[in-house]
Amino acid sequence: MPAWPMPASATSEEMAITLTESAARRVAEHLGRRGHGVGLRLGVRKSGCSGFAYVIDFADDIGTADVVFDDRGVRVVVDRESLPFIDGTEIDFVKQGLNEAFKLHNPNIADECGCGESFNVQQSRN
Repeated sequence: MPAWPMPASATSEEMAITLTESAARRVAEHLGRRGHGVGLRLGVRKSGCSGFAYVIDFADDIGTADVVFDDRGVRVVVDRESLPFIDGTEIDFVKQGLNEAFKLHNPNIADECGCGESFNVQQSRN
C-alpha cells in the first residue's frame, strides 16, 4: 500500500476504468503503428500544486502489481497503488482545432490546480 492518503473510493469492491469510443480507437491506432504493446498504461504520481498528476503511456507488458481493464477491445493497465485514485475514470480522446489529447473524467477529484496539470482526491474517512 502507498503511503499516500487514500481516497474515499479506495474501499470500492468493483473498480473500473473505461474508454470512450474515440479513446479506444486512438489507442488501437497507435498500438498498431507501434507494432507492439498490450494496451494503455494509466497511473498517478505525486506532483504539482494539487498533489497528483496522471501518467499515461503505452503498456508493453503486464506486471504482477497491475490490474487490467478491457473496454471496447482495448486493455487499460493500472498499477494497484494508483487504482484507488482513478477508480471510475473515463478516458476520452478529444480534438479541438489543432490540439488533440486524452481527457480524463475522474469522479474522485476534489480539487484541480489552475493549469489543470494536477489534482487532489477526496480523503477517506477511515
